[in-house]
Amino acid sequence: MEDAWSHYGNWWAVAAWIVVFGLFLGFIPFYKKSQIKPSGAFMAFVVALAFEMFGIPLSMYVITWIFGYTLPEGVFWGHTLVQYIGFWGMYAGLVLYVVGGLLIISGWKSIHKHYWREEEGKGKLVTGGIYAYIRHPQYTGFLLITFGMLLEWATIPLLIMWPILFLLYYRLARKEEGYMEQEFGDEYRLYKSKTGMFLPFTNLLEARWQG
Repeated sequence: MEDAWSHYGNWWAVAAWIVVFGLFLGFIPFYKKSQIKPSGAFMAFVVALAFEMFGIPLSMYVITWIFGYTLPEGVFWGHTLVQYIGFWGMYAGLVLYVVGGLLIISGWKSIHKHYWREEEGKGKLVTGGIYAYIRHPQYTGFLLITFGMLLEWATIPLLIMWPILFLLYYRLARKEEGYMEQEFGDEYRLYKSKTGMFLPFTNLLEARWQG
C-alpha cells in the first residue's frame, strides 16, 4: 500500500508543476485588467491539479466520506479512466500540453511583433500565421492545456472549474473582439467572418448561433 501511494506528498513536484505551467502566463499582456480573472482561474486550475496529483488526493477523500468506500483508481482521482483505457488519457493530455503550448507561443510571437509592441493606434491587425485559422490561439492553448489535465487526472474541483474557465475565456474573447471592431472596423469584421474563435472552421456555426 505504501508503494501505491508514493507519488503523494511530493511537494517539490507540486511546486515544479505550478512553475512550469505558470510560465505560459508570461506570454499574455499582464497590463490588461481583463486578463486577471482568466489568468487567476488558469493558475487555480493548475494548483488544484498539482495538489491532488502530487500532494493530497482530496477528491478521493471526499468521495470516500460521502459514499463510505474507496472508489477504484481513475474515478475522479488518479489517471482518468485508467481501468478502461489504460494510460491513454495521460498520453492524450501530453499531446494537448504540447499543442496548447505551441499555440500560446506562436500566437504571442505574431501579435507581439505586429500589435502589442507598437504604440497605441499604430498596431496592425494580425491575420497571418496561426491567426489565419483562429482568432484567439492563446486562449485555445490555455483551454487545451487544462482539458489535457482533465484527461490525465480528473478530480472533482477540476470538473467544476473547467466550464468556468471556458466561460471566462469566451467572455474575454468577445470583449476583445469588440475592441478590435472599434479599432479596425470593417477590416476586423471581415477577418472575423472568415475565422473561428477558438477552433478552425467554426465561424459559420458562430454566425448562426449569434443570430
